[in-house]
Amino acid sequence: MHQADDITLTRVLAALSDPTRAGLVRILADGVERSWGDLRAPVAKSTLSYHLKLLREAGVTTTRREGTRCFVRLRTAELESRLPGLLPVVLAAAEAEGVGADVKLVHN
Repeated sequence: MHQADDITLTRVLAALSDPTRAGLVRILADGVERSWGDLRAPVAKSTLSYHLKLLREAGVTTTRREGTRCFVRLRTAELESRLPGLLPVVLAAAEAEGVGADVKLVHN
C-alpha cells in the first residue's frame, strides 16, 4: 500500500484523466468498500482490472483480497491529507459533465 506521502498531484490527475477511472472513483466516493464484481463498466473485465490497478498504483484506491475476491475502496482521507480539496472538485466536475456515467454499481 502506498503511504500518503507517495500520493502526488501528477499521478492522481493522470489516474483520474480517464473517463472509466473517473467513473469508478465517482462510485467509490460514497466511502463503501466494493467488490470488483460489483463494478460494471463498458470495457472487458481485463480492462476494468487494468483501470483498477492504475488507480491503486496512483494511490487513489486500495485493494484488499479475501479468498478469491478483491475489494476496493477510495483512499479519501489520504487524498484529502495530501491534496486538500482536490477530490471533491474533480468529482463535482466529472458529475456535472457526465464523465464516467457509464460506470455502474451492480447490486447483487
